[in-house]
Amino acid sequence: MPLPFILAGAAIAAAGYGAKKGYDGYQDKTEANEILETSKGKYERYKVSFDAINTKTTESLTQLGELQLQVGEDFKAFRTMAKDLLAKLNENGEKDIVIDFPQHKLNKIDGLALSTTAYLSKVAGAGVAGAAAAYAVYGGVMALAAASTGTPIAALSGAAAYNAAMAAIGGGSIAAGGFGMAGGAMVLGGVVAAPIIAIAGWAFASHAEDALNDARKVRDEVNESVEKMKKGGQQLTKTRLYVEQIYAETNHLYTIFSGYFDNLKYMNQLIEDGTELDTISDDLIQVIGNGYQVATILTDIITTPLFKPKKDAQGQVVLNEDKVVVIETDSDGMQVLNELAIQQTLTKAKADTAQL
Repeated sequence: MPLPFILAGAAIAAAGYGAKKGYDGYQDKTEANEILETSKGKYERYKVSFDAINTKTTESLTQLGELQLQVGEDFKAFRTMAKDLLAKLNENGEKDIVIDFPQHKLNKIDGLALSTTAYLSKVAGAGVAGAAAAYAVYGGVMALAAASTGTPIAALSGAAAYNAAMAAIGGGSIAAGGFGMAGGAMVLGGVVAAPIIAIAGWAFASHAEDALNDARKVRDEVNESVEKMKKGGQQLTKTRLYVEQIYAETNHLYTIFSGYFDNLKYMNQLIEDGTELDTISDDLIQVIGNGYQVATILTDIITTPLFKPKKDAQGQVVLNEDKVVVIETDSDGMQVLNELAIQQTLTKAKADTAQL
């Protein structure tokens, strides 16, 4: 066969092969685009839903934490005023007047007051966002750790809770792959991570075959992330429901306590204005005693951990090397809600309140 015809045949074959590769590349690129767009839409759809749940849960945690911190501050002011007024009564009386109230319960109230006021002083200076939500998560855990390890509850200067909370906020938001809210990051333990390629801007290689492989990788990561978001959303919703129950009971009791605190302030003002102590002593003692009763119930609620602290074989709370409580996690790496203890505490609080 003459050489020109041979070369012409080779050129035709090469052109056909090139066209086939070009067509395959076009198909790969088209399929990659379709996979990527579908995955992106799926990811963003679930992320919107997850973010909404996350925001609601964090708002509930923040609301509860702010209330708990306010309660602690008022406990300190109530205790200070009550001590001063009792001292004045004893100065004017012939015998010592004491409130018939268990010292260990007063110590627990004082411990909560010291913990919250110290914590507030730390976060106020640091300007830490999410601090109230962090206290709702960690305040009770740290109080339990102090009691379990034999550390005097008054030694809860707020540093332990502060360190635990800041570690969760600082590491949690990064570990959560940009999902955002500090409260959600703490509750989930950083297990909901966004796909790396998705975070990078949904970019993929310019080469068609590599683009298809990258797109498939994105799809797998999106599917995995969506499953985590589903479980994370369920965990956040469940947490929010418990937080709202705790808030409702805490707020109810705080309203009662505030009434006694207002009465105490009023009596204190009467005395400063010259009213004889003897004329209001009985009422004063009753107000202080009732205030302590409600404060005890509130303290029990606030110091019941929201999540289950991990315990060793001896039943002692486990602390890590930074003296921070280790919280139990489930098979998905999410923190385990302290459901039984919360339910028991709230039930007891309602029963004790009914007897006031």
